[in-house]
Amino acid sequence: MSGIFSTNNQDSALFIGGSRVSGQEVRAQNVMAALSIANVIKTSLGPVGLDKMLVDDVGDVTISNDGATILQLLEVEHPAGKILVKLAQQQDTEVGDGTTSVVIIAAELLRRANELIKNHIHPATVITGYRLACKEACKFIADQMALKVDKLGREPLVSVAMTTISSKILGTYGTFFADMAVDSLSAVKTTDFRGKARYPVNAVNILKAKGASARESSYFTGYALYRPFTSPAMKRSVKNPKIMVIDFDITKTRMKMGVNIVIDNPDELEAIRKREMDISSERARMILDAGVTAVFSTRGIDDVYVKMFAEAGAITVTRVPKDDARRIAKGTGASLITTLANLDGDESIDVSSIG
Repeated sequence: MSGIFSTNNQDSALFIGGSRVSGQEVRAQNVMAALSIANVIKTSLGPVGLDKMLVDDVGDVTISNDGATILQLLEVEHPAGKILVKLAQQQDTEVGDGTTSVVIIAAELLRRANELIKNHIHPATVITGYRLACKEACKFIADQMALKVDKLGREPLVSVAMTTISSKILGTYGTFFADMAVDSLSAVKTTDFRGKARYPVNAVNILKAKGASARESSYFTGYALYRPFTSPAMKRSVKNPKIMVIDFDITKTRMKMGVNIVIDNPDELEAIRKREMDISSERARMILDAGVTAVFSTRGIDDVYVKMFAEAGAITVTRVPKDDARRIAKGTGASLITTLANLDGDESIDVSSIG
């Protein structure tokens, strides 16, 4: 037992026989870890890249050639290796493509840098050189290789989309999904105050429906939401609707927690119950009187009030996800309303908040 507690003072003064490693040895280990990870995903690069099959502890099988997915499923313990995994994840979050390429380039730069350091060039000098090279490369790309999207036309954009998805599962569908991607991003194009074109990818909503083939996918201008109407008696379509997006319940109003009411007369109890029903009924009537014909709610609407909307010819959709509600509000010119209360303490509807 005493052997494991003995320390070698030449190596280190660490507890329980630990050893301290520094200098070139650590540098070589870090570079080796980065190269090992790059070698794992190197063969999955490009349109003819190979798929990787990964099996986890439970036995679930994942087949992919996406760098970020493969690295996420690898159990990397080495700190330098973890940095490369984070690098791939960051690339996937920021750009959505090029995860494999960025890891391979990083590992190759580390390997070349290690060779330079072996030739007695200081690490700070190597880093300075890399930073200078990065600036020059970005400058060259911006001056010589970059083209304005507006000047390209449609065909080159479809080719770019094709190149991006050629290494994915959708690559077998030819230009079908490439055309769809170009059309959808062209539809959400916006211009900022500087006159610069913006293409917000998050503004494109992808709706997944099971049971059909990929070729049956379609693109249309508008907004699709996978939520049922709250009543089968409602209309299936409304022309020129007035849309209201709300973030509160239209249900029977209940007293807040901790509120106690002492009642002597049983008739008063029935009056309180009736008033609880009437508060939400008045809100529903107020919405209809404002001319609203479509209500999207992130919460619930009771059947009693659904009947009121259906009889008035309005449609209601409940439990709409918050993100979808914000997008609908933005696309229709409405506002996401959290309460009907105004500054006077009463309840009213601002016409400008209706889309």
